[in-house]
Amino acid sequence: MRRVCIISQHFPPEKSGNASRTYDTAVHLARSGIDLTVLAPHPTFPTGSFPRTWRRIREEEVDGVRVVRLWTWQPGSGDPGFMSRMAYYLTFPLHALLWLCFPWNRFDLVITSAPPLFTGIPGYVLQRISGVKWILDIRDLWIDASIGLGFLKEGSTYEKMSRKFEGICLARADLVSVTTEELGRKIASRYTVTAPIELMPNGVNTDLFRPAERGKKQQIVYAGNVGHAQDLEKVALAVKSMNGTYNLKFLIAGDGDIRKHLERLVEAENLTESVIFTGALPREEIPGLLSESLVGMAPLKRLATLEYAAPTKAYEYMACGIPFVGCGDGEIANLARESGAGVIADNTPEAIAATLSSLLDDPAKMEEMGRRGREYVAEHYDRRAITLKLKQHIERMTWMGV
Repeated sequence: MRRVCIISQHFPPEKSGNASRTYDTAVHLARSGIDLTVLAPHPTFPTGSFPRTWRRIREEEVDGVRVVRLWTWQPGSGDPGFMSRMAYYLTFPLHALLWLCFPWNRFDLVITSAPPLFTGIPGYVLQRISGVKWILDIRDLWIDASIGLGFLKEGSTYEKMSRKFEGICLARADLVSVTTEELGRKIASRYTVTAPIELMPNGVNTDLFRPAERGKKQQIVYAGNVGHAQDLEKVALAVKSMNGTYNLKFLIAGDGDIRKHLERLVEAENLTESVIFTGALPREEIPGLLSESLVGMAPLKRLATLEYAAPTKAYEYMACGIPFVGCGDGEIANLARESGAGVIADNTPEAIAATLSSLLDDPAKMEEMGRRGREYVAEHYDRRAITLKLKQHIERMTWMGV
């Protein structure tokens, strides 16, 4: 039995999309016969929402998967400053590298999941010094997104150093996996990539996320990270303009860097009765919440640096049989068009309100879109099938060589 290690900055009980994807991938690989270990920090994200710990290592078993928790710097508040973020991003991969260098922690293959970019450190070093096979799993264009959202200055020394490191990793990895075709094209056009680039979408657990027999409520829902890339302010203001006609609730199920900012906006706009913050909910509660909602929201900001993104939440909405309204260009627009389960609105409260109104006025159309969405993700984006494809690559790389 081949030994495989997934190195990820996020893992449950964190509730991010990356945490749930890593969990599902790990569980499916373990059940398929892979001797799997996950290296992850002590729960940290969203920052400030978990108690800090100074414990260096903790091992546990989660649904048949060996999980090793390693100490990392834990920012003490939401939306931390640059230095605190960097300490969080860097201490974990360096600790992971140290742990992996002990002889009894040897693996046949490591998978490093980015973002953040620096999880590639242990993969790069181990591949160079011991010949371990390395899959570089890239979930988004972290540097580009950081520039587009104003966290990183274009042309700065930090950007140049980050791109240099990313290029080194892409030149050395044995396999590069990406979530969307657009992401793969952008990587191939910018860097020298000698390894195969394989499509491994975020996908969705279609056994857990499925339509529940619940009555519909007069509500729309956003379930996911409450972060800078989402245009949630525009959705809240759209709901305000609609509530003379629809008496609509907007549920925000999640937590993240901009939650406090959103809460202040909601209070200032007298929307506390219409916009409800549930906080981060247990994953098993999300399918029911989605199923009883009319529409799921996926409002990406309209930035060129986000065109590669197809949010996990959109797959989850479709799996639960509800249509979605998205904002943004690129992959999310492709997903809406190809699935027939989504509609894209411009990033203004007026456009979002008009798009929502047209859906809410046509229940038959919403039902048909929900049906199409469920069929589409079951056929193309089931995580068990995606993991089977990953397992085939693992077997080829560890048993036959690359």
